[in-house]
Amino acid sequence: MTGLAWDGYVNARDLGGMPAPLARDGVTVYGRIARGPRRERLTSAGWAEARAWGISSVVDLRCPYEVGVRDSDPVVAAQAFGDLAIVNAPTEDQTDPAFREACFPILDSPEYWSHNWRLQPHLVRATFEAIASAEPGVLVHCSAGRDRTGMICALLLGNAGVDPDAVAGDYAASVRAMAGAAHHSPTVDRQAEWSPEEVEVWLGGKTAIVRDVAVNARDVLDMLKVPAAVSESLRSMLIDG
Repeated sequence: MTGLAWDGYVNARDLGGMPAPLARDGVTVYGRIARGPRRERLTSAGWAEARAWGISSVVDLRCPYEVGVRDSDPVVAAQAFGDLAIVNAPTEDQTDPAFREACFPILDSPEYWSHNWRLQPHLVRATFEAIASAEPGVLVHCSAGRDRTGMICALLLGNAGVDPDAVAGDYAASVRAMAGAAHHSPTVDRQAEWSPEEVEVWLGGKTAIVRDVAVNARDVLDMLKVPAAVSESLRSMLIDG
């Protein structure tokens, strides 16, 4: 994984360069998929840097009510991004009572991922279909770029055969990057107040979940009824030169 220094945009990485035995060069391909937080954080200079990276499309994992500019966001002309293909493909319906009961207490933890798959598989499946249909050079993001994006990226990387420890390391990088930063979560985000020491203690009990997701990614995609052609397209996006 490689950090992306796009102006105004913390917690952004290219999913290229990660150890993947199935890849032609032994690592995932650069410039295909990037991950990050809400795109409204990007300044005009940040959008220019994203274009230099090769951005051509955006898949936004947020619920529709979360999308939009806030008072604290930079002022950016529509020309900076208006020609990009931007698709809203939410991974969850936060108005669903069953989802709220099972997931809201743990939305800042990979513990909620399996509940999301169980309760709303059609939404997660549609997210993967949107990414597979996107032009490579796709930015995948949610609000913080940590939880929903972490879930989707763990499955993308696991599906591509990336080393599970590297997948867990990618998730941990986002937790570290966002600790202490408010990100407009629909629930109280415990991590917004955490010190670096608290982050490391917490990660010690959670990265095993992410490793397990990576190991079993193809089984999860099958359970979600992601079409085989979509799974293969997503795999090829990351490992074919």
